Amino acid sequence: MKKKKKEKEKKKKEKEYKPSKELKEKAKEVIKRLKKAYPDAKIALNFKNPLQLLVATILSAQCTDERVNEVTKELFKKYKTAEDFANADLEELAEDIKSTGFYRQKAQYIKSACKILVEKYNGEVPKTMEELLELPGVARKTANIVLSNAYGIVEGIPVDTHVRKVSGRLGLVKSKQPEKMEKELMEIIPKKDWFIFPYLVQAHGRKICLGKKPKCEECILKDLCDAYLPSN
Repeated sequence: MKKKKKEKEKKKKEKEYKPSKELKEKAKEVIKRLKKAYPDAKIALNFKNPLQLLVATILSAQCTDERVNEVTKELFKKYKTAEDFANADLEELAEDIKSTGFYRQKAQYIKSACKILVEKYNGEVPKTMEELLELPGVARKTANIVLSNAYGIVEGIPVDTHVRKVSGRLGLVKSKQPEKMEKELMEIIPKKDWFIFPYLVQAHGRKICLGKKPKCEECILKDLCDAYLPSN
C-alpha cells in the first residue's frame, strides 16, 4: 500500500512540474550564447530525402554521426527506395551497416520499417508523429528529427546523448529519462528555438562539454552551469 501511495505521489509531482521563471530565463540565455558561438549549427547527418534521413537516424543510435555518414555514402547508392530496403537480404544489409554497431538489430528495424512504408504509405515516410512512432526502431528522438528536418514540422525536441549530457550539467532538467527530459525542455525553451536547440547543444557538446573531460575553463556557459568546477 505504501509503495502504491509513493508511486501516486511521484506521478502527481511529475504532472505538477512547473519550471520557475528563473529557469526559463536561464534557458533563454543559454540559447542566446550558443547561437552566437555556433551560428552554423545544424544536423550532422547527411541525407537527400526523408527516407535517407529516417535510415541514417536509425543507424545513429549508439554511433557517431561521422561514422553513419561514412556508411550511408555507399549504402544510399545501393538502396535507393523503401522498396529496395524492404526487399534487401537481411544478412547482406546487416553486413553493409556493420560498422555502426548493433547492426543486426538495426538491419531488422530498417527492413521492417521500410516494409511498412511500402505496404501502408506507398513507399513514402509519413508526416505525423503518431505514424512514425508505429515504425520499428523509431522512438520520439528519431521521429522529431525526421519531422523537423525533412518536413519542417516541429513537434518536440530530440533528446540525444549531447542534449542529455549538456542539459543535465546545466541544470535545465531534473529527469534522466529522454521522454521526460523532452517535456521539461519544452516547458522552458521557447517554441521558436525547439528546432535549433539540439544542434546548438550538439555543437557545444562536441567542442567543449565533452563526456569525460569537459573543457570547463573555456566554456561560455560556465557561470550558468550547475556542474562547473573551477580548476585549482
